Amino acid sequence: MTSEFIYLASQSPRRAQLLDQLGVRHELLLAQPDEDAEALEVVHPGESPTAYVQRVTDLKLDAAVARREQRRLPPAPILCADTTVALGRTILGKPEDAADAERMLAMLSGHTHRVMTAIALQHGAERWALLNVSHVRFAPIDTGQIAAYIETGEPLGKAGAYAIQGRAAAFIEHISGSHSGIMGLPMFETARLLRQAGFRL
Repeated sequence: MTSEFIYLASQSPRRAQLLDQLGVRHELLLAQPDEDAEALEVVHPGESPTAYVQRVTDLKLDAAVARREQRRLPPAPILCADTTVALGRTILGKPEDAADAERMLAMLSGHTHRVMTAIALQHGAERWALLNVSHVRFAPIDTGQIAAYIETGEPLGKAGAYAIQGRAAAFIEHISGSHSGIMGLPMFETARLLRQAGFRL
């Protein structure tokens, strides 16, 4: 691969920061306001959390590839990722509002859940994909703690209504897996994909 940079098709500042940590130069390739990016995240009936997160990541990458071509941008690898939180087979996406965030956090309280981040990279006609699965155990959290956390605004826009790199870290008793994967971009798997695509890391 001769490219010196990649496109990151994600609005997440954490994913950009994690790429910086790997030393990977990147440019954002974001959807225009007329693109209905949220429609890609609709869950199909009976869909498992694993199938869901991988399908959404593929759809996001398809959209990003088309976006680069439409904008006639220089060719370079395009990276997409999607993170979902699952309690059993129940998918906990981004909360619709504070009440929805309260519902999700109450469900996670005192339980172990999975955080799955799927990543996909495309360069030319080739596509590579990997899935990271981590387990996170929340301590029991009371309604006052949940309300105070929601007041910070942090749960909104986050899968499962929390961010491990934020104040919710105080709720987490144990993790098994990838801290960066829980943040939204598993660095080990991302580095592996980039090496497969020809990057030297």
